[in-house]
Amino acid sequence: MSVETMLKRTPLFESYQKFGAKVIDFGGWELPVQFSGIIEEHETVRTAAGLFDVSHMGEVIAEGKDALNFVNYLVTNDVTKVEINQAQYSAMCYPDGGTVDDLLVYKLEDEKYLLVINAANIDKDYAWMQQNVKGDVKLQNISGEVSQLALQGPKAEAILQKLTDTDLSQIGSFCFAQHATVAGITDILVSRTGYTGEDGFELYLANDKVVALWDKLLEAGKEDGLKPIGLGARDTLRFEARLNLYGQELSSDIGPLEGGIAFAVKLKKESDFIGKEALVKQKAEGLKRKIVGVEVTGRGIPRHGYKVFSADGVEIGEITSGTQSPTLKKSLGLALVSAEYAELGTELKLEIRNKMIDAVVVKAPFYKRG
Repeated sequence: MSVETMLKRTPLFESYQKFGAKVIDFGGWELPVQFSGIIEEHETVRTAAGLFDVSHMGEVIAEGKDALNFVNYLVTNDVTKVEINQAQYSAMCYPDGGTVDDLLVYKLEDEKYLLVINAANIDKDYAWMQQNVKGDVKLQNISGEVSQLALQGPKAEAILQKLTDTDLSQIGSFCFAQHATVAGITDILVSRTGYTGEDGFELYLANDKVVALWDKLLEAGKEDGLKPIGLGARDTLRFEARLNLYGQELSSDIGPLEGGIAFAVKLKKESDFIGKEALVKQKAEGLKRKIVGVEVTGRGIPRHGYKVFSADGVEIGEITSGTQSPTLKKSLGLALVSAEYAELGTELKLEIRNKMIDAVVVKAPFYKRG
């Protein structure tokens, strides 16, 4: 059996092949890294709109009379604050405070939640949930039945509104509409969320409906400049907006406080949650490491895993993500460094191809829309 046939494919594989997609192995999935080119696709999303196939993402349903208590115990954010048709960004932690995954929690009904998890973590996350299940809760891994499209960019709402009677202006950030009809296709969850730093929507629907929706969206958005976008631009877009990537800014070794998502960690929520004790202790003692933005002032591009040094040559951390920013035309990175070097303006050195290159700590996110 060849490697190619072992890779998983989404229902849209043939569709994006028509657009000349260059595909790569991404966490065991055969997915498009680019269509026309990463920089061009990045600019399309920043100025018009882009359509992403993110059907590789994982979806788990938690339902039952103890679903709220279970989900609230599982994650760091306070799920009791979430209303029906609202979503919340959160993290799941190990008892030692390391991160199992970051995720979105959707409240579908009073006793029913949809948890959207990272593709590479589906099996691990689902096993973790099952291992920690409490009370009257039924868990279902529906990842294999659900596809997801992301329509992102300043023109996303106008394009989508052409195809639906649902008033999209009434769907606020991190809110959603259930059972919407788009382009005559029924039972779509339309969520005002995304991973690009732009306005936009994520659309969840059954696998057998997604090809038709993909085609109809691209057709409806043609005059507005809508184009299919690959994983390469998805990464540069989320990077500029300082959105974490699991395995880089968060991991079993990097907790949510160190990873810079303290806003999603509610240490004072009434219920206990897995990892709470470790995170409370970490906060009380002061973080030893922090993720910071860095700008390379010398020549070179920072990449994941490159070592970071203080101005006087002491190794203090490493780059978690880095690129030549398409929007800002600067060489930028995110780095996990010893906390005493996290102040804005701190001068650093990066080891890039066996050379020491000058850099400085700068403010992140690097890009904010509007």
